[in-house]
Amino acid sequence: MTEFTALMSSMTRSGDGWAAHVSDDWLQGRTVYGGLAAALCMQAALNEFGAVPPLRSAQIAFVGPAPGPLQLRASVLRKGKSTLFASVDLVGEAGLATRAMFCFGAARESAFAHVVTGTPELKAPEHCPDFFRRAPPTLRFLEHIEGRHMGGSMPFSGSEDPQMMLWLRHREPGIQPSLVALLALADAPPPAASVRSTTPSPISTMTWSIDMLTDEITTDDGWWLIRNVAEQIVGGYSSQAMTLWNRNGRPIMASRQNIAVFG
Repeated sequence: MTEFTALMSSMTRSGDGWAAHVSDDWLQGRTVYGGLAAALCMQAALNEFGAVPPLRSAQIAFVGPAPGPLQLRASVLRKGKSTLFASVDLVGEAGLATRAMFCFGAARESAFAHVVTGTPELKAPEHCPDFFRRAPPTLRFLEHIEGRHMGGSMPFSGSEDPQMMLWLRHREPGIQPSLVALLALADAPPPAASVRSTTPSPISTMTWSIDMLTDEITTDDGWWLIRNVAEQIVGGYSSQAMTLWNRNGRPIMASRQNIAVFG
């Protein structure tokens, strides 16, 4: 098994981009799962540009599967005094797999401060049941991720309330909190739409839009809390809202995903 930190640090310069080889224990079937693809794109951007301001937002399109050796190319779209817009393409054996656009922005003095994102009543992850205990063996990347079910419904339970709330953390001992590591975790759970079904069926994330709520990516004991809510499921697609907090209940990330639902 390859630890997450070792996987990210193994990325090497290749021509005008970066090369990454993902070991089988990080795959979903034959391909890299979406959260890891996003993390690889972020790592390539950091490798390419060095010190950048904090991430403010990201738009990520999962265009196709990402099997085999991977190539990543990062480019600057626009650089201003306080902001940097950058894009990263991740290409696998089947062609373009992921296209990410990142907006980095330095903090500035402001007279305005307004927060409406609340914090749910927290139950310690140690007191919550294992969420991934019945995951199918094709989701090999879950060997690296621990999940605890804090609330909501379980996948394929037939529930009419398509939402779930989970504690997540990397199993790697001593891994430091970082945006790259957080992206790999935030897309690890199945979409909330999965709880409406009673039998496993294909569900695939198509796009992921992220807004960062802080530039301090910190937590205790590696744990992060995420709530996924399917706001609409119609015509074979689901719109999902996601909020992520640290162990102390501080809001860290708000995001949305568009999900393709089959069956």
